[in-house]
Amino acid sequence: MQKDRTATLILDDGTVFHGFSFGAEKPVSGEVVFNTAMTGYPESLTDPSYAGQLMVLTYPLVGNYGVPPRTFRPDGLSEFMESERIHADAIIVSDYSHEYCHWNATCSLGDWLKQENIPGIYGIDTRALTKKLREHGVMMGRIVMEDVKDVATYLHDFGNYGAVNYVDEVSCKEVITYGEGAGKKRVILVDCGVKHNIIRCLLKRGVTVVRVPWNYDFTQLEYDGVFISNGPGDPDTCDAAVQNIRKAIGGDKPVCGICMGNQLLAKAGGASIYKLKYGHRSHNQPVRMVGTNQCFITSQNHGYAVDNNTLGKDWEPLFINMNDGTNEGIRHKTKPFFSSQFHPEACSGPTDTEALIFDKFVGML
Repeated sequence: MQKDRTATLILDDGTVFHGFSFGAEKPVSGEVVFNTAMTGYPESLTDPSYAGQLMVLTYPLVGNYGVPPRTFRPDGLSEFMESERIHADAIIVSDYSHEYCHWNATCSLGDWLKQENIPGIYGIDTRALTKKLREHGVMMGRIVMEDVKDVATYLHDFGNYGAVNYVDEVSCKEVITYGEGAGKKRVILVDCGVKHNIIRCLLKRGVTVVRVPWNYDFTQLEYDGVFISNGPGDPDTCDAAVQNIRKAIGGDKPVCGICMGNQLLAKAGGASIYKLKYGHRSHNQPVRMVGTNQCFITSQNHGYAVDNNTLGKDWEPLFINMNDGTNEGIRHKTKPFFSSQFHPEACSGPTDTEALIFDKFVGML
């Protein structure tokens, strides 16, 4: 019988959830968010967009298919993950499977968390926790490795998620080129916390990708198009990127953005961003293309959204979320600039969104 150490999740309003540790045994604080996807915990944990967050998985059984190899291609891109390491600050689940079985697994989820010094806690009533987050909105929380009796002693210094520039923490620090000489077109990738599959999707379409730090003035480089990646945190902390994007859209070369990239492109065009109550984090968000009845089931991970009412006269919404009516993408009315709030490169079903965004962008180059 597995015997794990007692662990406790404390929310900033004093709510306490008792459970057990199955990862690194260290205290951690962060923004508590929930993800309703049924699979994909290796990809979610390594998604840089989860930096600074304690990720709650609503699907009850987690860990039963283990963790794939952490191997890398010759160009440095991960083969099975979305980045070089885990970026979420912790994972919170209802029932953790200590035993795993999968053809591509090399270790358990718990062992991987311990290797990367990331806490994991199970035995939590994630239904009650998710209901609270839906009613209240995202909250700051803390995981401690003990059975808390006097919660009042812990209700301080939870941190302020919105005050940290997480993009600066996860972005590359130097220019990196992929597929040099293999592609006739050259794309600047503004790295705000890019998922490796975005780079893989561009490379397989025969372009050279030049990955630059989020605040790098790429307008001094030669390029055929600009791609703005996903990333964590508040887009209002990324003004340097907005200023560079604004210079780029002063020209006519194609510009495309995903997730954070949608928000930064919108800000460069003059629109405002606001924080969603509890965000969109799942594989099943329904999105409709504006002006059509064409809908897509999309993968998403974001806590902020573009305010459609603030889009300038030259811009218009491209996609709308069918659940809550929020913005899911924008486009310029006359120039080759467009974006999606959802992740077209990620899917648990049809790959129609990948072709929709990447084929369109590369076709514009």
